Amino acid sequence: MGLFSSPPKVYKPAADVDLGPGSDELYISPNVKAPRVAGLLVKIFVWILEMPIVGQIVLYILKKDNLINKLVSDADIPEPPLFTATHGWEDVPEQSVRLTKPDLSAAERVQEAAGCLPPRLEATLAAGDAPPARRWTARDFSDAYRSGETTPAEVAERFLAAVEASPGMAFFISCDPADVARQAAESTERYRKGAALSALDGVLVAVKDEVDCAPYATTGGTRWLGGARPCAGDAACVAQLRACGAVLAGKANMHELGAGTSGINPHHGSTRNPYNTSKIAGGSSSGSAAVVCAGLCPIAIGVDGGGSVRMPAALCGVVGFKPTAGRLSNAGVLPLNWTVGMPGILAATVEDALIAYSAIVDQSQPSYLRPELNLPQLGSTLSIRNIKLAKYAKWFNDSAEDIRSCCDKALQTLQAHYGWQTVDVTIPEIEEMRLAHYVTIGSECTTSLAKYLDKLNRSEIGWDARVALSVYGSFSSRAYLNSQRLRNRQMYFHKQIFKTADVIVSPMTGVTAYTLQDDALKTGELDYINGAALVRYSIAGNFLGLPAITVNVGYDAAGLPIGLQFIGRPWSEATLLHIAFAMQEACAKGYKKPAVAYDLLRKEEVHASAFSSSQKETDGKG
Repeated sequence: MGLFSSPPKVYKPAADVDLGPGSDELYISPNVKAPRVAGLLVKIFVWILEMPIVGQIVLYILKKDNLINKLVSDADIPEPPLFTATHGWEDVPEQSVRLTKPDLSAAERVQEAAGCLPPRLEATLAAGDAPPARRWTARDFSDAYRSGETTPAEVAERFLAAVEASPGMAFFISCDPADVARQAAESTERYRKGAALSALDGVLVAVKDEVDCAPYATTGGTRWLGGARPCAGDAACVAQLRACGAVLAGKANMHELGAGTSGINPHHGSTRNPYNTSKIAGGSSSGSAAVVCAGLCPIAIGVDGGGSVRMPAALCGVVGFKPTAGRLSNAGVLPLNWTVGMPGILAATVEDALIAYSAIVDQSQPSYLRPELNLPQLGSTLSIRNIKLAKYAKWFNDSAEDIRSCCDKALQTLQAHYGWQTVDVTIPEIEEMRLAHYVTIGSECTTSLAKYLDKLNRSEIGWDARVALSVYGSFSSRAYLNSQRLRNRQMYFHKQIFKTADVIVSPMTGVTAYTLQDDALKTGELDYINGAALVRYSIAGNFLGLPAITVNVGYDAAGLPIGLQFIGRPWSEATLLHIAFAMQEACAKGYKKPAVAYDLLRKEEVHASAFSSSQKETDGKG
């Protein structure tokens, strides 16, 4: 076994594991003991890791400390490997839905989704201000355009002024004012003629810089990848949004190569949390979450390979939605992780998540490969009955006290308002799944980038990303194969749980947004304790290809957002959106306005957010 190895785990057959509430299965909280490392210490650590022999020894010890050897690489696992988290056609029973025709265009699907939204209570800009914590939605913008209260061109002008006024927030990697203005002018002309393409016409949508969107390069948060891999055109999801008339607002900032959870980017600036600019926005879709939170765009596109849409959404108090693997096309998305990553949606509200989802869903596959597209009738949530929410208490409670109590209260609210039932279950091998996913996403990342990395000077990569790539590249074929065997086990466990429950519920993160330290701005940071806490609840959605959504349910003592997550059975997006909408409505009165927020429907001059000049100087570009 070697000097530093500990005895490997021997797994019993999956069918013999007790999934009931009284199960004696051991819950392992992430065994992370490494201190936070940033600044000069990160550089020293990189130098050590990249030394031919010493680096290999250090990596071996690190993996041992993280239990990868014991629980994954050297483990005795009876199941064969399962390499892709794809799901066959299933007849998913869902309540209060509208079945769409398979041959509808993206714009036609958006109009179908608009018909599923609850009725409006008032005009967009009726007398008085909007509720203090409310963000304008896609429907608000569309209504304002149709009524003539404002135009897409005017909104785009305010948007560009806001971006220009907030460089220290590092919202975007690239934003072409001329291109944004052109799109908005074309949309304005369509509204003038009464020929708007859809409810998304003229609505600003940001795109994570991991997704192709002309005329921009796709950098993946780097300085070099855009040149090495030219962008040939729009990704499939972006092309569908463009066909609906959406104004593509630019390429949102992200953690370099998606290799982190903080959103700290030494090349393009570290995206800051609009609720508190001294806090992280989360990653890797940091810019996408922050622009929605700040009111710059009601919708943004991210990519979710390990919670990278849902984590920052929770930390920034917005909706984060990852559909079933296969519901959205990966065409035009950087292939950083083939079997766990896919596009996802960040939105101001669940209604906006539905609108965006209807636009970008992939209907190109034959119906026998995936179920028809159901859209939830969100005006009829009270008609959704007998919903069962599976809760694994040990896992659910492995979070900060404020998160635990807030999420418990949210569940009680659902039960009180709708009579939905919480079912106690055991989800075995949570930490084992996290480690197996880590091996999988890391192995796939280094393999997909190999043709570039072999020719690249490592000095062009950020320091923390270099650490991640060194660790990723150390995983053996045995570790990867055993990870897929664990994936098989987890697929079995979750399918058994979904026989007794409609969704699995958990907090979205184990901690709220933590402080962004100055010493990490240029090097990134190695904060494995907070990193493990952030990803604690996100893995099943990616590793098993399950749909998942997070919605804001409150705030911690410092006023930072807390998200609750619902994980669904395959193809049950409509049910998830229904449940998330119900949760949103129950919590709406308690929502708080971010410290950095823009009102793009008002005609007042856009002012710079409160952001100190010293932060602007140290934290890159907007």
